[in-house]
Amino acid sequence: MFIVQVCVRVKEDQVEAFREASEANARESLKEPGVARFDVLQQEDDPTRFVLFEVYRREEDAAAHKETAHYATWRDSVGDMMAEPRYSVKYRNRFPGEDGFDLPEHAGR
Repeated sequence: MFIVQVCVRVKEDQVEAFREASEANARESLKEPGVARFDVLQQEDDPTRFVLFEVYRREEDAAAHKETAHYATWRDSVGDMMAEPRYSVKYRNRFPGEDGFDLPEHAGR
């Protein structure tokens, strides 16, 4: 699995718009065959901070995600909402194994 954690700080007056755009992107992303998870997390003590937790089956699936229309819509709509440039950290899973990300109760599936 190839995991990307995207960290974002949003302008205070753009929090709800960013959340809505990111949730819409996440719902569409879960329809991609190479996406195992796509979570939108909002920091509890600072609601301007978000983490997008993206789990792809292969690194190539992450690249394919960036070619989708819903990603382009998200990218173009949220750019001006950010208080600073977003950044990402990439990971390889160690535990759980690949099957551990395929939870039947995962929303959006």
